[in-house]
Amino acid sequence: NLAVGEGRLLAVRGRSGSGKTTLLNLLGGLDRPTSGEVILDGEALSGLDESALVEVRRTKIAFIFQAFGLIPVLSAAENVEVPLRLVRTDPTERARRVAELLAQVGLAERARHRPHELSGGEQQRVAIARALANRPKLLLADEPTGQLDSETGHRIMQLLRNVVQADGITAIVATHDPRMLDVADDVIELRDGGLVSPGS
Repeated sequence: NLAVGEGRLLAVRGRSGSGKTTLLNLLGGLDRPTSGEVILDGEALSGLDESALVEVRRTKIAFIFQAFGLIPVLSAAENVEVPLRLVRTDPTERARRVAELLAQVGLAERARHRPHELSGGEQQRVAIARALANRPKLLLADEPTGQLDSETGHRIMQLLRNVVQADGITAIVATHDPRMLDVADDVIELRDGGLVSPGS
């Protein structure tokens, strides 16, 4: 059993193969549990059909991946805009929100740059801005600093910490990075698919 409160940053640690990514996939409704329940915001995800799950993922859950997952032909602003287009946000509001998010992650002046014109840290910041576009309740990050140098990784961790505090988002971060544990509110450890430590 695991409960994560609103506005908390939970770090999930464990060796490769311990189940960190599987846990994130279950929490994000990408995989279905063979038993038990995943409850988000009072709603059991395991009881939803695929179209309802898609809607939950569009509006309540956001993902940040180690490999950034940006669309190469789109600019930074256009990448951030994608989730807003999916929920048919008004164009004026969409433009305002994109500008706000890029400013929040310190990339207002890089809005027109495409991913190949950005550093790894900048690409990850675009990915974070995109994840926040629809004001999710739950942010899931799988090794978000895994491809970054230590200084850039530290800035990304602090950005995640600030976002959780400012917006009251619940964030769950799977990580091998011991420095990520320092900015987390709680830490759990997985071993062979099981919970070892209940948290701090």
